[in-house]
Amino acid sequence: MLKILGALFSVLCVIVLIAGVGLLYGYYHYARDLPDYRQLAKYDPPTVTRVHAGDGRLLAEFSLEKRVYVPIQAIPQRVINAFLAAEDKNFYNHPGVDFRSVARAIITNIINIGRGRRPVGASTITQQVAKNFLLTNEVSVERKIKEAILAFRIEQAFSKHRILELYLNEIFLGFRSYGVAAAALNYFNKSLDSLSVAEAAYLAALPKGPNNYHPVRKHDAAVIRRNWVIGRLVKEGYITAEEAQLATAEPLEVVRRDPTEVAEADYFAEEVRRELVRLYGEEKLYQGGLSVRTTLDPRLQNAADTALRQGLIDYDRRHGWRGPVAKLKLETAEWTSQLAEVAAPKGALAPWRLAVVLGVGGGGAQIGLADGGEGVLPMTELAWARPPLEGQKVGPAPKSPGEVLEVGDVVMVEPVAKGPKGQDYPAGSYGLRQIPAINGAIVAIDPHTGRVLAMAGGFSFKASVFNRATQAARQPGSAFKPLVYLAALEQGLTPSTIVLDAPFVADQGAGRGKWKPGNYTKRFYGPTPMRIGIEKSRNLMTIRLAQTIGMDMVAETAERMEVVDYLPRQLSMSLGAGETTLLRLTTAYAMLVNGGHRIKPTLIDRVQDGQGRSVFRHDERDCLACQADLWLDQPVPELPDERERIADPASAYQIVSMLQGVVERGTGVRIKAVGKPLGGKTGTTNDSLDTWFVGFSPDLAVGVFAGFDEPRTLGPKETGSSVAAPIFRDFMAAALKDQPAIPFRIPAGIRLVRVNQDTGRLAKPGDRKVVLEAFKPGSEPSGAQVVIDGGYNPWTGNSSGSEGGPALTGDSGLY
Repeated sequence: MLKILGALFSVLCVIVLIAGVGLLYGYYHYARDLPDYRQLAKYDPPTVTRVHAGDGRLLAEFSLEKRVYVPIQAIPQRVINAFLAAEDKNFYNHPGVDFRSVARAIITNIINIGRGRRPVGASTITQQVAKNFLLTNEVSVERKIKEAILAFRIEQAFSKHRILELYLNEIFLGFRSYGVAAAALNYFNKSLDSLSVAEAAYLAALPKGPNNYHPVRKHDAAVIRRNWVIGRLVKEGYITAEEAQLATAEPLEVVRRDPTEVAEADYFAEEVRRELVRLYGEEKLYQGGLSVRTTLDPRLQNAADTALRQGLIDYDRRHGWRGPVAKLKLETAEWTSQLAEVAAPKGALAPWRLAVVLGVGGGGAQIGLADGGEGVLPMTELAWARPPLEGQKVGPAPKSPGEVLEVGDVVMVEPVAKGPKGQDYPAGSYGLRQIPAINGAIVAIDPHTGRVLAMAGGFSFKASVFNRATQAARQPGSAFKPLVYLAALEQGLTPSTIVLDAPFVADQGAGRGKWKPGNYTKRFYGPTPMRIGIEKSRNLMTIRLAQTIGMDMVAETAERMEVVDYLPRQLSMSLGAGETTLLRLTTAYAMLVNGGHRIKPTLIDRVQDGQGRSVFRHDERDCLACQADLWLDQPVPELPDERERIADPASAYQIVSMLQGVVERGTGVRIKAVGKPLGGKTGTTNDSLDTWFVGFSPDLAVGVFAGFDEPRTLGPKETGSSVAAPIFRDFMAAALKDQPAIPFRIPAGIRLVRVNQDTGRLAKPGDRKVVLEAFKPGSEPSGAQVVIDGGYNPWTGNSSGSEGGPALTGDSGLY
């Protein structure tokens, strides 16, 4: 018997020895190529970069993975308990692998063989950390062994709190959410400490498979899984039965972010993204967790979007109806299914809906909507839909709905309550809509700092991401003229200087013919004060001014004001033939109204890295007094003005005053309706290809551009005054609403003198057209007047121009 026991013991020892050797070999085999788990000590997860508007509202997020990293100390115990109950109840007691859970899972899976049930797992939170950070998602015995070995090593190197912190910030929970903080925001629009028991339980239900428990597509399964987690919380003693009952009864609902918490400015946000890539690179932008505070004013941005879109729609409606989106064959009554298959055009505004024409009658058209509802397009809402003709002309106004629409036409409509003349419509009335073929841009700048407060680069970002405020180089036309006048004023001319408005002909060189520019009106007005020349946008006066002072002077001014990098020394450039962007030209106007100080336009106020350190500030001035902890009625800190002076302040104010006259009496007179001190200038290029209005109030500079992306005429009589100026007017009316009328600031040394508007001489008693003109000391009108005719330079006594003669080239008709 003893021999038998001895033999059995020997066999057992051999088996144990073989098993031990096998385990040691297995450990050596699988452990030798494992990743270095110590890298977790320096783990810096890719986190989302958040971009905020000036008022703190979220503007955009840039990331590869939507993750918000939260230290374990800031994660509420309620959330921690939910994940421990659902994923690893023995987390604080096992060494990395829960052997009891492994044994239970093996037995359960053996029992379930042949029953078609899903295998039960036993991975601990530590093992999941090993898999998520250091291994792949490969399903194999080899990976599970490596996972277990790493789990043991991780437990020896890191505290339980650190392991849990890594897990809760790394785990993928669906809805593009990595980590519990991002999931709380994306599912419930809440911070972690605001989650209810039911909401925390739902998040803890997701690690096993977010798609299996989608709160909308698989709502019932999601509720069952959430309630299972709630039951686990009770069993582990984390909550009471009463709390569980309340949590189970709570509905599972996804809460999207409140629109008031998010600023909408797609073109602005994309421009910020491009700037951040330029500054820090794509990796830092999408993984660095930057916090960016922008210059955006959401109120002004909303006004800019509204004004631009309405202005483009108004122009588009003046030029006719281009036809339906699609046509359906209504052979059956199932028009709703046919309509549902039609995709809405890119760029359709939110209130617009697709509808199909079901019938056409004398009073309007009957339409059907995708939801099965029906409505009416009154004839008054079709009156604008004239047939388009070549050259942006239109045919006669329609007299019946049948001239515009046919049965089966799919069109875009918008609910309307009132007609064009304010008449009430019955319920179910709609207006006909179409996406404008024209496009444009608007930008608003703080003229004192260069902060871009609003920017819209087109009618719809979804239809086109091309930013016409920053990327479109177009001819500004007469919107360039203030720079010519500024150069002349800086050379000693005055707003009352007389310039000849008469025919101008110049030889352009062999084989190039004669250059014969003209005024928009095709008329000549004789000797005229400079003020009227800019107010009425007289081309011939501008050319003579440029010829008199020399194109070198004009080009130097344009380059100094950074409208262009280089301006050819050609007279046609004085009429705005050189290309620039809306942002650059608006910045130049801002530097006029701020008294001639250089500013750099910026969309970003401050950038902080993932640790909260400021790595960029637009305003680099130091202000120690601004860091006071308490307000004790101390004086407001005064910062030094370090801006470079790039224009004579007196000359700049003279231009501002003249541009105010453009609004009061000139080509921008329709803007006068705003009722506040405003100045600005229209711009229209030859054949009405581009239209502009750039202007300002004392504290806001705004530029508007409108034109086709592939340049073609905007049509007869369409100018900056009719297309761009109404957009500027509507924006300024909204931007300055309920604000006091602030006059333009007058610099020291300016003298205001009453002058006859038509003659430029000192006003006499009884003169009707009198303006209060701005003069530098000693330049007030005296007796005799010199007429600038472009052929004689009063400073040199010689024929003027560039290098002894006028530099001439093409492009006539820039108004």
